[in-house]
Amino acid sequence: MSLTSYGPRSFTTHRTSVRLAIVSVFLAIAVGTLIFHTLEGWSILDSLYVTAQTVTTVGYGDMTPHTAYGRAFATIFMMVGVGVVLYALTSTVQSIVQSELVNTFGERRRSRKMSKLRNHFIICGAGRVGSHLVRGLLGSKDTLIVIERDPQKVAELTDLGVTVLVRDATLEETLREAGVEHARGLAACLPNDADNIYVVLTARDLNSSLHIVARAAEEQAEAKLIRAGANRVVAPTIIGGHRMGVALTKPAVGDFIDSITANNLDLGFEQLEVGPLSALVGRKLSETNIR
Repeated sequence: MSLTSYGPRSFTTHRTSVRLAIVSVFLAIAVGTLIFHTLEGWSILDSLYVTAQTVTTVGYGDMTPHTAYGRAFATIFMMVGVGVVLYALTSTVQSIVQSELVNTFGERRRSRKMSKLRNHFIICGAGRVGSHLVRGLLGSKDTLIVIERDPQKVAELTDLGVTVLVRDATLEETLREAGVEHARGLAACLPNDADNIYVVLTARDLNSSLHIVARAAEEQAEAKLIRAGANRVVAPTIIGGHRMGVALTKPAVGDFIDSITANNLDLGFEQLEVGPLSALVGRKLSETNIR
């Protein structure tokens, strides 16, 4: 099942239209000020004052054009200037309304689709660990939902075609919205161990059969995450230290492990579940015909 991503880049067209309208207004004011200054001989401030009166349709009071050229220009500028201002106001209001409508309908559409998800994966946090995890899962056929609040990371994930839920992953309603009750697995990749523990506790309470993998920034947090309900805990610092030790003492073994994990050898690893009635149940691998 594919989901549409709604991120900060969804409203680029609206922002461009508003910018164009604002630039048009300032350009009209600048041109009007310069021409009034040239034709009427007024100071820049007085010319700006009359120009502002014209484009805002306030009218002329204490200062009015006296020369024939000044009046002719004022007549044309009244129609053009007012048109520019009306265009700017219309574009701004239209952009605001369209943005709200797109956001509202997008949220509803996404919520409906998420409510139908089954056996998907939820990634809580797209930091240094979470972003690598997301990229590693992009090639699979599994449905992936990322919960992230950082606008820059949300934009990057949206560009990759990832479905992003811009919420706080530690909230129960966020996990429910991501469909945690029907998810296949959840990865808690938040930078703070306390937040990861809270996510694991909440997710385990909502789905007792959910497979949960949690990131541990500190070594002592591993036991707490296991007690909270995580099936597996990954500590990047411990793994990194172990890999560096292998690379230092057994470089050939380290190169082989790196080749396997980086998939440079074109090898694929799969997990196959053995059914309860299978002839392989309770037997050692050496006792089977699997080679």
